[in-house]
Amino acid sequence: MTATVVQPGKGSTYLLLGDFYTFLATGKETGGTYGLVEMVMQPQSVTPPHNHGHADEAHYILDGEVEYQFDDQTLVATPGMYLHFPKGQTHTFKNIGSKPAKVLTLVTPSGPELFFAEAGQPVNLPLSEEEKRKLLTPPNPAELEKAIEIATTKYGIKLVL
Repeated sequence: MTATVVQPGKGSTYLLLGDFYTFLATGKETGGTYGLVEMVMQPQSVTPPHNHGHADEAHYILDGEVEYQFDDQTLVATPGMYLHFPKGQTHTFKNIGSKPAKVLTLVTPSGPELFFAEAGQPVNLPLSEEEKRKLLTPPNPAELEKAIEIATTKYGIKLVL
């Protein structure tokens, strides 16, 4: 393995269900030890309750206010907060702010991060505001079904609805 440097705005970025996911590191670069993704959640965007059977997940809040629910807790995470969800722990989160929230997401071992590339569509950054508006349309039922199928059958992500 060699050193990896990803300049701002230069990682591979994917749009999935209205949110942007930029790869900073995948298992290919880390020998399978971890994946690191910058997630930009649109206002009111929500990730449904789920857990990972084979990976731990950690979040570090860079910008915005994200409400998390796990165990019997609900908390609002703000910039500088760190959260860790061990494999098998069900969690959900939502951007409760009026602006996009930015979250650094680590999964270990790597693998689950590739879900965003497979289920999403590639996007070339930077985007103008007009380009963003055209892309940021509500997800259609087919997109949602595709994402659920890929998550559950290929990446060991269990939805808890």
